[in-house]
Amino acid sequence: MPPAPTNPRQFLRSLFDAAVARALPAQNTAAYLPSPPKGRTLVLGAGKAGGAMAAAVDALWPGDKPLSGLVVTRYQHVPPGYKASPGRIEVVEAAHPVPDAAGQRAAQRIRDLTQGLSADDLVLCLISGGASALLTMPAAGISLEEKRAINQALLKSGAAIDEMNCVRKHLSAIKGGRLAARCAPAQVVTLLISDVPGDAPEVIGSGPTIADSSTCADALRILARYAIDVPRAARAGLESGEFESPKPGDPRFSGNRVHLIATPWQSLEAAAARARAAGVAAHILSDEIEGESRDVGKVHAALARCVARRGVPFARPCVILSGGETTVTLRSSSHGRGGRASEFLLGCAIALQGQEGVYAIAADTDGIDGVEDNAGALLTPDTLARATALGLKASEFLDRNDAYNFFKPLGDLVVSGPTFTNVNDFRALLIL
Repeated sequence: MPPAPTNPRQFLRSLFDAAVARALPAQNTAAYLPSPPKGRTLVLGAGKAGGAMAAAVDALWPGDKPLSGLVVTRYQHVPPGYKASPGRIEVVEAAHPVPDAAGQRAAQRIRDLTQGLSADDLVLCLISGGASALLTMPAAGISLEEKRAINQALLKSGAAIDEMNCVRKHLSAIKGGRLAARCAPAQVVTLLISDVPGDAPEVIGSGPTIADSSTCADALRILARYAIDVPRAARAGLESGEFESPKPGDPRFSGNRVHLIATPWQSLEAAAARARAAGVAAHILSDEIEGESRDVGKVHAALARCVARRGVPFARPCVILSGGETTVTLRSSSHGRGGRASEFLLGCAIALQGQEGVYAIAADTDGIDGVEDNAGALLTPDTLARATALGLKASEFLDRNDAYNFFKPLGDLVVSGPTFTNVNDFRALLIL
């Protein structure tokens, strides 16, 4: 039997760091850059990795070739070096996950930059998770405040990411392929960092440059499923088909290319390689796990207990890895603090009940769990015992979606700061 890690916390954090490093734009962009065109090169983009993607393109693009453009990213998500010494691509900041006026101004400017493009020009579109909120341009008749309210309702509903983005696309004047359609006849090359289960390009960031196979009717069904009310203008646009998005086969997308430069699976593989290099067997469950965070935590706990107690389906010591995008349905009017990762871990802790030999980390690869200052948290066999000693009752914190305030007094929050990339949830359970 291989030796067990002597510092489980440090070991788990190293797996998270390996996953993040694999997804950094600086490591993944060069292989996908096209040759400079006869005309000009315009860079447009949005997402939590947008600043780092812009910096990578700027560093790699020939210095004697023209390059300009505009990318919008989340507040505090511009790499320090690029912020201190801006390059040829302008990077602005806006709010996420709920849109703000800065995002709306950026979207308008990005759309305006598409005017006058020719067949000799190249548009490089840099899209990563978060673009749905950051690139906000409501469809005709819908105000920013109305769009914000719809976005907040979607976030609270427990809807899956593809469902949320279907609605967002059909209530947008720039997403769902509309940005690429405006770029015609220029060639559009889209570089994507995936944060969605399945890596579907049209779902990532609500697909501003990807032809959309979903429909207004799909958006209406999703709104009905989660009982989300929308303004009259929004419903009228969906019901009439006025808000329909460009579809596959539209000639305006002819010749456009799409490249996935970083994915959740690649990051899980990087973490697995780090574990194996340390002599620990690694097993990847999936990069497409969805569902309620607390419930997914319970399922992971059941698997870990089986390994710890019976040595099946995996032998100890081992690490079990998974990714995807879970959801949190708010269940209390007095909302607590915490995101998907910390709520997953709290559900997992309760189900494990202090199982000996089981340690875990859950963190968002963008470094921000929900809207908090932590990426996620760590779990140890004595988590519940330490909490009880402090008078903290785990089930009460879970009931009010307050995982952040459960793990903070324990000193178990994982704080990385913005990572400048985003390949969604990262989870690792170490069973010794």
